[in-house]
Amino acid sequence: MTKRIDAHFVAAGKYHDIDFARLEVLKLLGEHPEIRTTVAMDFSNTERLEQCQFLVTYTCTVLPTPEETVKIKEFLDRGGRWLALHGTNSILKFVEGGVDCPEERDDVMEVLGTQFKAHPPIGPFRVEVVDKTHALTQGLEDFDVIDELYIMKQKAPIKVLMQTRFDGEATGFTEANYSDVVVPILYLRDHGKGGVLYNTLGHCRSHFDVIELLPFWTHPERCSWNYPVYYETLRRGIRWAMSEIA
Repeated sequence: MTKRIDAHFVAAGKYHDIDFARLEVLKLLGEHPEIRTTVAMDFSNTERLEQCQFLVTYTCTVLPTPEETVKIKEFLDRGGRWLALHGTNSILKFVEGGVDCPEERDDVMEVLGTQFKAHPPIGPFRVEVVDKTHALTQGLEDFDVIDELYIMKQKAPIKVLMQTRFDGEATGFTEANYSDVVVPILYLRDHGKGGVLYNTLGHCRSHFDVIELLPFWTHPERCSWNYPVYYETLRRGIRWAMSEIA
């Protein structure tokens, strides 16, 4: 008999089409009838998290409090898994000179393993599968996408499964210039009996998602959501969160 699996999904934040991402991820979770998912806009329901096998997040500038971060780390240490998507590790502040990403929440970023620092304008880049033996990547070849290339600062040991490289300017950010940096795209971070799987792809934006800057964003952006290979990485990520993949 198939055993029920409980999941908690936090989908919230700025500058992204959270409604689109929420629906797409819920569709993928719905491919597994044994998964029962609750959805939230923040990390406050730590009691629910204690009942779950895994956590999924698609957020931007929405972080757990220090107290909630402690609960998440306890959840991971005892075997919980966290599938973190796109902007989960972001802190964005608009200051004179551009967008700043202050390193003021190392408690969260150490759990995740990285912190977002900048991205160049949306454009094409090649994703290299650096570990082709892992179950999360086995059978996948290097591929090209158009997306936000997430330059990050490593905060803890991680196992990189996919990566790209960047050399140039992340226009609009206070830390804008980068010289041939390696950029993790998909990686694992161990925590006790559990851990984090981070997938940085998946930017999306619609007409009304940056009203603080523009009242109407003319051209909706779907980026990696346009590519079947991205959905394959998400499906594998969900299987990992279910502990079907080690």
